Amino acid sequence: MIKSSLQSVFFSRMADPRAIRKLFEHLPGVYFFVKDRDSRMIAASPAIFERLGVRDEAEMLGKTDGEFFPPHIADGFRSDDNRIFCTGQPLIDRLEVWYDEKRNLEWCLTTKLPIHDQRGAVIGLMGITRRDEGRAAYQSNSDIALVLNMVQQHANRILSTAELAHRCGLSERTLYRKVQQALAITPYELMLRTRIQKAAEALIKTRDPIIEIAIAHGFCDQSTFTQHFRKRTGLTPRQFRIRNQA
Repeated sequence: MIKSSLQSVFFSRMADPRAIRKLFEHLPGVYFFVKDRDSRMIAASPAIFERLGVRDEAEMLGKTDGEFFPPHIADGFRSDDNRIFCTGQPLIDRLEVWYDEKRNLEWCLTTKLPIHDQRGAVIGLMGITRRDEGRAAYQSNSDIALVLNMVQQHANRILSTAELAHRCGLSERTLYRKVQQALAITPYELMLRTRIQKAAEALIKTRDPIIEIAIAHGFCDQSTFTQHFRKRTGLTPRQFRIRNQA
């Protein structure tokens, strides 16, 4: 009770309750944003301005994703927003397609949390989006760069942790430690997520049957592919294809 009171008093004394968001302005590769219940942009870190093609926050204020992204992308963002508004449950590390500053396809991980008013009602959400696996940030780390390149090269099949470690000249223990420290996921999850990303690109760029895409990327059948794909993207492969094919 005393600790809770201490926390409440401290936050009530803050001159600007928005001050904490400034922390995100100094995190490389992280895009912070706040939306209201109508999915209108309320705030964002400067790093997101260039991506959205605006000069400053005032130019972005009150606009929705539909004014920055193609309809098939914006509709997906709005659907996730509505799910949070209705359930009050967060969305954590959702693998999704974004567009970079040059409007090229890019894979990102997005986390969104509901914002409540003093009565507990959901009045909006806050979120962060970051490039998946932080590939650009870790290219200077030769071991991690080697691991990432090796995983990319073998994205068409199941690669065991032991084989990956051997190909990278590392012990399994060292591989696990380095990947966990740099990327905050296990080597298995890195390999699985990479295969899903490659398969998702095929879903968007081709009209190949889903079962063929599944097998071509190391999944034994469509059911297994669908299970892993939905767990990490929130959509079945068919739903993902419909949402993201322009």
